[in-house]
Amino acid sequence: MQARSHMQAIVAAPACLRQSLCVLALLALIFPVTNAQNDIPLAIDDIVIPEMRLPLCFGFSDITEIRALEVCNALNLKENVKARELSEQWQRAEPNSPAAQFALAEVLFTVEGNMARALFHLNRAEELTGFVTIAEALNSENLQWHYLTLSQLSYVHQLMGDQIKSLEYLDKLHDIYGQEVESFRGWPLIKLKQYDAARASAELVLQDSDDERERSRAWNTLCAVELASLQPIESMTACDRAIDEDENIADARNDFDTVYLTNASEVSLSLLQIDKAEEYLDRATRYLNPDSVADPWIYKLYLTMNQSRFEEAREALDRMLVWRETQEPIVNVMNRAEHFLVSANFLLLAGYAEDAAKLSLTALNQPDRNGSYSADDAQKDSYAALVNMMANQTEYQIQLEQIATMDFFESLRLRLHLVNLQLDAWRAERRAASLFAEVDVLQSRLRPYAPLDVHIPEWVEPEIVALIGTGVMHNVVELANSNGAFSLNSGYYHAYRTEIAALQANASETIALGERAQAELPAQEALLRGRVAARMAAAHWRMRDYGSALTQYEQAYSLDPSILRRLGAPLPVEIVGDDSEFSAQVINYLERSPRFITNSNGLRLEVTASPDLSICLKSRTGEILTCYTMAAATDQSSTWNAQQLTRLFHSDTFGLGFDISKAQRSMLLGSSVILSSQTNGAQQQNPNTVFSQ
Repeated sequence: MQARSHMQAIVAAPACLRQSLCVLALLALIFPVTNAQNDIPLAIDDIVIPEMRLPLCFGFSDITEIRALEVCNALNLKENVKARELSEQWQRAEPNSPAAQFALAEVLFTVEGNMARALFHLNRAEELTGFVTIAEALNSENLQWHYLTLSQLSYVHQLMGDQIKSLEYLDKLHDIYGQEVESFRGWPLIKLKQYDAARASAELVLQDSDDERERSRAWNTLCAVELASLQPIESMTACDRAIDEDENIADARNDFDTVYLTNASEVSLSLLQIDKAEEYLDRATRYLNPDSVADPWIYKLYLTMNQSRFEEAREALDRMLVWRETQEPIVNVMNRAEHFLVSANFLLLAGYAEDAAKLSLTALNQPDRNGSYSADDAQKDSYAALVNMMANQTEYQIQLEQIATMDFFESLRLRLHLVNLQLDAWRAERRAASLFAEVDVLQSRLRPYAPLDVHIPEWVEPEIVALIGTGVMHNVVELANSNGAFSLNSGYYHAYRTEIAALQANASETIALGERAQAELPAQEALLRGRVAARMAAAHWRMRDYGSALTQYEQAYSLDPSILRRLGAPLPVEIVGDDSEFSAQVINYLERSPRFITNSNGLRLEVTASPDLSICLKSRTGEILTCYTMAAATDQSSTWNAQQLTRLFHSDTFGLGFDISKAQRSMLLGSSVILSSQTNGAQQQNPNTVFSQ
């Protein structure tokens, strides 16, 4: 879970200019206005002329530079390509103009999300001004541009992860212009893990400021500070007041504040108030918010996956893509890794491991632009590497399933590919292990829905045990438990202990710990329960307790159809056919599959060739767990039909049964965003593409 900052760039707030509207006054003289009740003509002084707001240019109403006004006009009209061209032409014509440098930086930053190039031009604008006192700024013609440059430099450095620089520019704004910046200091201090300083800053704001947004930022900072402890917070007052200072968070008017609602959801998750967390997310999804770094559908997707609500998860994925396509480019840059990683998780469950590997690798290779998130930059990389490892390992299993339906020479190409998959998985595993190596990082990671850390699903986190080693993880888990990480629900503690015991091949301890985990874990942790059940099933089978083993296998499969494939574990089955040659051929493929081990005490796997071709997995009592049926392709050979049936059965049985087209999967990598940005009316250019501010 990551807290999000509500910080935005500091912009000027000039007084709005009152307009005389000469035309209206002239009309009033020619055609006297009367009082409707008594027909008494009104004097010109009695006419109420509404206050008009001039369009702002970079936050100011009194900018007079023609080139600046042209750029702002293009931006206001969403003519983004024109704004880029105008700003570049201005910068080329007047390279020593701080106004031109700032204008180009602003277009690069807001329209394209290109922070690195924007930073270059902001630095150049600062060099061309370099005022150290207000007197110097007043005696120049560039006061506004210097002020705007310092403001944006603080924000860009914050987003790019240089919090020291961000604070330095806040200090400059205060020292030179007297700008009140204390409410903006809390978030960089949170990112630096200077929690005492962040608390002091927030308390100072609450003591001195009556501004609603400043106080909200301060409460948000205090909320994040309180969440920094391994132990759960005792009161949600600070977090609730970040949404509404009167703590009336149920007020529907707060539904427009996506960031605070998402943060409230994550605070609720950290307290294991899972249903309440989803309520906050549902409120946050009601209104599209293109300017918000918080996409509530990301977390809705995580929650529905956790709970094995796969149909709803598929819908959340679609809605998430719609939300992403509406985002402003700068926001897209900041949360693209989140979109990639949650999508990779869904594809992994759905059986599209190759695409999950691509998405996670893309997230791993993206530059960090997560200054609005509480998580460290390395946390995103560790999570991405972990998912990439899982995806490559799962794809390895899928290829073994394919090879089981081929003869040796036909499978040579895939066998060579297996080597590459193993190497890719090993590289990702080593990278993830190195990033998770610190004890403090691991302790925070083990707390359920760890606040201020990157959001790693609870069903994924047990993978860390194999990365770090069972001995080390046993000590870390015990230390985290003594420090209160599992104080709200010890089921998570027993789930980790179950994983450790399973990897140590201690069957009796695996069963005992697994039973405690299943008894205590929240009902919503369906995928984690499925993993525990799979570990217990294998332990029961080793102890020849076949009845208990099959019960656990059935439970594991019902909660998470992909778990055995992800663990690389076989399912004990008794394979029976209808005595046809076709069934015999299919049975041969199934016996060679890594997903099954044949045993007369296993579940029933029935193959039939009439009336249609089918494979059904059944319990010992005959209850159908899954069944795949297809019509025979009359224009193909019996071997082709047998191969096709076996492959499709594996795909359907150990995935979610969703047919996700290649075009849809490509959309998850951002091609739809690129396409829309190239073809929409504004011709907007695409950027180079937990607790937030």
